[in-house]
Amino acid sequence: MPKEGELAYLANTGDIGRQHSLEKPFSDPQCGLNLASIGYVMSLLPPTPARILDLGCGGGWTSIFLAKHGYRVTGQDIAPDMIELARENAARHGLDDRLDFICGDFEQIGDQGRFDAAIFFDSLHHAEDEALAIRAAWAALKPGGLLITHEPGEGHATHPDSIEAMRLYGVTERDMPPHLIIARGREAGFTQYRVLPLPQYLHHLFYEDNRYLRQRLSQRYWRRVGRILRLIFRPDLRRGAIVVLTK
Repeated sequence: MPKEGELAYLANTGDIGRQHSLEKPFSDPQCGLNLASIGYVMSLLPPTPARILDLGCGGGWTSIFLAKHGYRVTGQDIAPDMIELARENAARHGLDDRLDFICGDFEQIGDQGRFDAAIFFDSLHHAEDEALAIRAAWAALKPGGLLITHEPGEGHATHPDSIEAMRLYGVTERDMPPHLIIARGREAGFTQYRVLPLPQYLHHLFYEDNRYLRQRLSQRYWRRVGRILRLIFRPDLRRGAIVVLTK
């Protein structure tokens, strides 16, 4: 069963995987983009010291960043050894007063109406049933609370890296595009949504060395302009994105 793969993931990745989880995001080749992503997510949250539920937190790096900023954070993960690692990680940073962890399935969170915001940061696409997970997040939020998701879009499940992860570790890797998150959010009772671009797309558009942009009459230049305008006025509901849902 896929959840067995999630439960055994840390043990199956060995010491290298454990150290990687403990040192994230700095151990990740995409460190810069991960830092940008958690910064964007923080900018969307209510002011500190709001209470935040970090769903599928793994080794706890996102929970730690949020707690360091002044939020009261509960991190959740299905794997007991991941929760142990997250607690060890939090202790290294002296955050016991603002940060706690619970072990359980985010499709069955029991908390009701406690949190100002909940976050799925690259974790909802591991769900077997995203409708149950989003419904559980809705129930955990106070009225007016936010659910923020940072998830890959269509094509993720068939990417070679995802196929290899499923083969090696038995984990679930699914497409989790905005249109699916929005539909499940509406079914759960969320009343409003926003779709925002992932930092990796902004990086590609603005920060990579694209010398052809200097050639202002080129077709590639005008295609790039079109993509920028679509990001602003008509987000692609199939691509990976940050989605903000309001209860």
